[in-house]
Amino acid sequence: MTLHAVVESVTQRVIERSRASRSAYLQLIERERERGVDRPQLSCGNLAHGFAAAGEDKASIRAGGAMNIAIVTAYNDMLSAHQPYGRYPDQIKLFAREAGVTAQVAGGVPAMCDGVTQGQPGMEIGLFSRDVIALSTAVALSHGMFEGAALLGICDKIVPGLLIGALRFGHLPTIMIPGGPMPSGLGNKEKQRVRQLYAEGKATREQLLEVEAASYHTGGTCTFYGTANSNQMLMEVMGLHIPGAAFVNPGTRLRQALTRAAVHRLAAIGWRGEDYRPLGRCVDEKAIVNAIVGLLATGGSTNHAIHLPAIARAAGIVIDWEDFDRLSAVVPLIARIYPSGSADVNDFHAAGGMPFVIRELLGAGLLHRDLLTVGGKDLGDYACEPTLDSEALLWKDAPVQSRAEAILRPAAAPFSVDGGMRLVSGNLGRAIFKTSAVKPEHWTIEAPARVFFDQDQVLTAFKAGELDRDVVVVVRFQGPRANGMPELHKLTPSLGVLLDKGFKVALVTDGRMSGASGKVPAAIHVVPESINAGPIGKLRDGDVVRLCAERGELSALVDSALWAARDIAPAPPPATGTGRELYAFMRHGADGAEQGASAMLSAASL
Repeated sequence: MTLHAVVESVTQRVIERSRASRSAYLQLIERERERGVDRPQLSCGNLAHGFAAAGEDKASIRAGGAMNIAIVTAYNDMLSAHQPYGRYPDQIKLFAREAGVTAQVAGGVPAMCDGVTQGQPGMEIGLFSRDVIALSTAVALSHGMFEGAALLGICDKIVPGLLIGALRFGHLPTIMIPGGPMPSGLGNKEKQRVRQLYAEGKATREQLLEVEAASYHTGGTCTFYGTANSNQMLMEVMGLHIPGAAFVNPGTRLRQALTRAAVHRLAAIGWRGEDYRPLGRCVDEKAIVNAIVGLLATGGSTNHAIHLPAIARAAGIVIDWEDFDRLSAVVPLIARIYPSGSADVNDFHAAGGMPFVIRELLGAGLLHRDLLTVGGKDLGDYACEPTLDSEALLWKDAPVQSRAEAILRPAAAPFSVDGGMRLVSGNLGRAIFKTSAVKPEHWTIEAPARVFFDQDQVLTAFKAGELDRDVVVVVRFQGPRANGMPELHKLTPSLGVLLDKGFKVALVTDGRMSGASGKVPAAIHVVPESINAGPIGKLRDGDVVRLCAERGELSALVDSALWAARDIAPAPPPATGTGRELYAFMRHGADGAEQGASAMLSAASL
């Protein structure tokens, strides 16, 4: 199938914009492959330290003839998604020996859960945990003991952080190994219903807790299609998983077989063989464009409008929100997964999942097939479903038809002809509007603003009945430099109540919404942020704001002379406690959300 003209033009736009930085990156990883730190260059003391506790792998690591795989793990047993990783290192070491190679746990990275910190002070360090994870990954890989890497991570900031760190060691063959989603519990729609009842004072805390516990009930990722599960989709369309690995449940024979296959595959693509596949070559401009297309086609998390630019920068690639917007105009929405529908990721997987999505998008000319993937000859190998035949792991073609068209549709008959992520701009700046979960009748709103400095102020006003009207709720000083750019998902139930009452309601913020951004129209990630003299800081209560996805508009309908004369509102003092003061250097150095909101990448001139 011929590549779609817009996908081709956006790809060329990215290639041209990235020409100098990508060239510098490729030169870096070539130097690191030829002259960087590795086992042959280590002194005897260095090397002895590195294999001292390696047990039965000691002799092989000492001899240096076989690949040694770095395991970088985000395991902890507080997060359901990462709890299954506890046993992976021992399994990976066994699988490595089967393939004639070795593996060591090179390091651990923190794994912070937005589900636990949502609406709490800890959320203000959540985005910056991505850079901490990248730095931790770099520490793990810095020892020169390894010729490949297995990255164990699945959730919101963890996968982007692992990738950003590993890309600076892009000469190493690297495979992402997921853990899979937990089996389905209480349906997400019922959970949302009780959350709104609680917001209205019509359900008790114990009733709400019972519902939440029935939804988040065992090991594995949450089953809604938020940032964590969007991560796994991205790894498939970028070709960084073993094909079909994204949404197989933990603790199953198939999940273990896929992990085993990943380790064997990593051994096969090392630099001493004839099929060397370094991570920095796999993550190229085409892979990044594929990631955006996959995000749009499945209604994925808006958090990736921040994470993908940061991942791309780590590989010398420069993208912006206009790339998302241009692609969204031609990429059809072919999946409906909660919050864009009622189904969860297990339902999506059963309907055909990522193999069906990839087959359909390749057939429509919307994905680049000719990627250097970790798992096959090209991306076409990812349009296959893994299965076990007795003990043998096999792949079969994706289903010709969706097994549930209320969840998954062919590209020729989509839920929507566009990808549902719009760039909106005007005299308030630039922002992202995720339309895929919002009914079209709510895509345009024009209403008076009510301005707040944090989400708790919004909830206080809601409980007092002050928002029972047409209103654009503005929450500013929520950007990366102001307070770390927390998600404002705690507002969703309350704003949803107002919408259900028939009011015209929207949210405008320089902060983030959850990866599970729902039915309320929202202009998020506004840049420039208010603390950087962004014009959102000029808004006053009562100013009429227009948000329109159709026209791509985000404007304050204020006389231009009056608008120009207005001062930016003063910023509130920085918060302390819960470790937030330790991240002051990251806040002060962070660049804009459209660039990835990273002090680390900015300081490195990447």
